[in-house]
Amino acid sequence: MSLTLDDNQAKYQIRAYKPGFIQINETTFTHSLIISPTQLITDWAPQSLAELCAKHLVITGNLKPTVLLIGTGATLTFPSLETYGDLLNQGIGVEIMDTSAACRTYNALSSEERNVVAALIIK
Repeated sequence: MSLTLDDNQAKYQIRAYKPGFIQINETTFTHSLIISPTQLITDWAPQSLAELCAKHLVITGNLKPTVLLIGTGATLTFPSLETYGDLLNQGIGVEIMDTSAACRTYNALSSEERNVVAALIIK
């Protein structure tokens, strides 16, 4: 088996996740956040999927991603289409998944230098 060095050039990388905890680079967070390869927004308001509404996702659209990952917490639960429909109308691909899967997908896409943003509900 051959191994290759991880050459992810993203400024912000997810190092660990479990419900209630996420590590970005060397810093641990216990609340929901938004991450892109070049920006980290740690004061994102919704702490559960029930709190998530369209106004919380406006900031993700402002980052102009080609794909937005919405991590819904420990389990996959779909928000209403009204919550993220404006992003679809802007031509942004939106993928809904549990936060663990969103973290893995973010790392994979950012290592490919894709323009990805992840809105991650931690709990």
